[in-house]
Amino acid sequence: MKIAVFNATEKKGVTYKLKEIFLDSFRDCAEITEFYFPKDCPNFCVGCTSCFRNRENDCKDREYVEKIEKALLESDLLIFTSPAYVFHTTGAMKAMLDHFGYRWMPHRPAGEMFSKRAVVISQCLGAGGKSTIKDIKDSLSWWGVSYIKTLSFKLMGDIVWDRLSDKKKQSITKKLTALANKMKRIDYSKPAKTNLATKAKFYAVRMLQTSLGKANLDYTDFKYWKAKGWIDKVRPWKQKK
Repeated sequence: MKIAVFNATEKKGVTYKLKEIFLDSFRDCAEITEFYFPKDCPNFCVGCTSCFRNRENDCKDREYVEKIEKALLESDLLIFTSPAYVFHTTGAMKAMLDHFGYRWMPHRPAGEMFSKRAVVISQCLGAGGKSTIKDIKDSLSWWGVSYIKTLSFKLMGDIVWDRLSDKKKQSITKKLTALANKMKRIDYSKPAKTNLATKAKFYAVRMLQTSLGKANLDYTDFKYWKAKGWIDKVRPWKQKK
């Protein structure tokens, strides 16, 4: 089993602690690859649109993006962690996600993503956890991921783990361990089910790509969809993992 972990900060604070607790259940059975931002994707997407208009290899930051994408496509379970920074994910995480705009469904989604499972973990002092998770979940769902579990914790006391009450730490640990054990019991040789919302997005975009293709057969995204067979009868959620 392969797990890829995407950490929205390099700081080893509460979010890091939550991630470590979650991963404890997998250390004896999984190959774990971790990325820390901004270190592993230090530059902003500048909106040059080369990835949209031409190909993703034209991205100025391809040396970073390629490594992250390889982990996304090859891993069985994707873990995203982020504290809430002013009610949203960190700028470093957002900068990384921006680099994968070309993998959103209206462009060139990877068929492998439709079979993936993901977990998003967030924490905040009192508010902002849910909107932080939404920032990440938006990208995951538009990449084609349907199976997304989330955990958000309100610390309601301190932002330092060791200064939280024992009761709070025990409650957090219990929830993280329960979800980890649930995820561990899954048979990852079987693809995750694609839900109706994801299929609806796919079919809406399929109509768009069909229309764009009629106007211009050389349109980059249309050629990609056509080559995948998605304009015809092939569906990414029916393909073997």
